[in-house]
Amino acid sequence: MTSATHTGLTIDELAARVGMTVRNIRAYASRGLLPPPRLRGRTGLYDEEHLARLQMVKEMLADGYTLAAVERVLGNAPAGVTAPGLALHRALLTPWLPEEPEVLDRRGLEARSGAPLTDEVLDRLVELGVVAVLPDGRLRIDSPSLLRAGLQVVALGIPPEAVVAAQLKVNEHAQAAARIYVDMFRDTVWRAFADAGQPEEDWPRVQQAVERVQPVASQAVLAAFRLAMAQAVDEALGEELGRG
Repeated sequence: MTSATHTGLTIDELAARVGMTVRNIRAYASRGLLPPPRLRGRTGLYDEEHLARLQMVKEMLADGYTLAAVERVLGNAPAGVTAPGLALHRALLTPWLPEEPEVLDRRGLEARSGAPLTDEVLDRLVELGVVAVLPDGRLRIDSPSLLRAGLQVVALGIPPEAVVAAQLKVNEHAQAAARIYVDMFRDTVWRAFADAGQPEEDWPRVQQAVERVQPVASQAVLAAFRLAMAQAVDEALGEELGRG
């Protein structure tokens, strides 16, 4: 930490250091992306954590992430974390960020899903909280890909209630699978790193492990699902055909 950041930076000095305007810094602070500054009299003083968070904002925006995505990452970052910890926090979260909400009119949603959207189905989706009708009549969808998949299943003649009930069960299993991999990482790579006192030189190795385990976990879950689906379909067909 430099002597300037050790004693604290004014917001003008912070803006100069990070290459932002004071107005932008205040806007990011109002969104909860920065912790409050330390006060000296009436002057707010900023430190390395503020620098690290603002640098992360710049990097993520430059990489094409929306401000909403930046909020999802930094809004949940623990207080007191500086550059290495924030980099790891970003590596952990950004591959799994939820989709950006999408706003469409009814015809646009039908075109994208390839399925008709009846009044009955729309009313049920609104009741379930899957779709929100905006004041201008357009539809806000928080998970567009999930809704499109659901509508395609509904178009096969399966009631929306059955599709939603099935998805809720799938969500529970997905959360359990995610917890298995997260716990495995915590009990091995992270525990060894933490027990060693989180040495500065090991941060890149830990971040690399995070970045590698995520796609491997996704592939493993998909492969296991394909095998399970094939077995389940085979068993179900055998049971149904055996009734004939």
